[in-house]
Amino acid sequence: MEGIAVQDQGLVRYITLEPKIVPRTGARYVGSRFHKSKVFIVERLINKLMVSAHRGRKQSVQRSGSMTGKGNTAYRIVEKALEIVEKQTKENPLKVFIKALENASPREEIVTIEYGGARYPKAVDCAPQRRIDIALRYMTQGALQKSFNKGKHVIDTLAEEIINAYRQNVNSSAIAKKNELERQADSSR
Repeated sequence: MEGIAVQDQGLVRYITLEPKIVPRTGARYVGSRFHKSKVFIVERLINKLMVSAHRGRKQSVQRSGSMTGKGNTAYRIVEKALEIVEKQTKENPLKVFIKALENASPREEIVTIEYGGARYPKAVDCAPQRRIDIALRYMTQGALQKSFNKGKHVIDTLAEEIINAYRQNVNSSAIAKKNELERQADSSR
C-alpha cells in the first residue's frame, strides 16, 4: 500500500487504504453510520462480488449459486484477478484498482421529479460514498455478465474490467455506464 494515494479529493475520505493481510472484517462496522467508509476497499469489492444483484432473469441462475455469500470463493476470485492485473500492467494491482475505481465513479446522476402529474428527469450531484458503490457495482456486474455463458472465467473478466477501467477504455462496462449516465444528466439540465 506504500505510494498509493487517492487522486480524487472527493473520494479520499471514503476509500480506506489501510493495509490488511486478509480483507475480511465479518461485518464489524455494520451498526454504525457510514460504516462502509472504514472497510478496506478490496473487501468492499469482495462483498459486491458476493451480492452482485440480478440484471435480468437470465443471470439469476448463475447469481443464485456460487455468488451468494461464498466469502472464500469471492476472495480467491479477487486475489487471482489482481494477480492477472499485476502481470498485464506490470504495476501494483491495488494502485491500478484504485485508479480504475476513480475513473469509473460517476459524478452526476439522474433523479425523477414528478410535478403536476408529469415526470421530469433532473441531474443531481452524486454523493462520494454512492459514487464508489455505483462504480463497484458496475465493475462486478460487468465482469459477471461478460463471463456468463461465454466460456470465460469470472477471474479473467474481472481483471479485464479493472484494466479497462484503469485505462478509461469504453470496453469496460463501468466506464460505459458512467459515460451514459453523465450524458443523460447533461441532457436533462
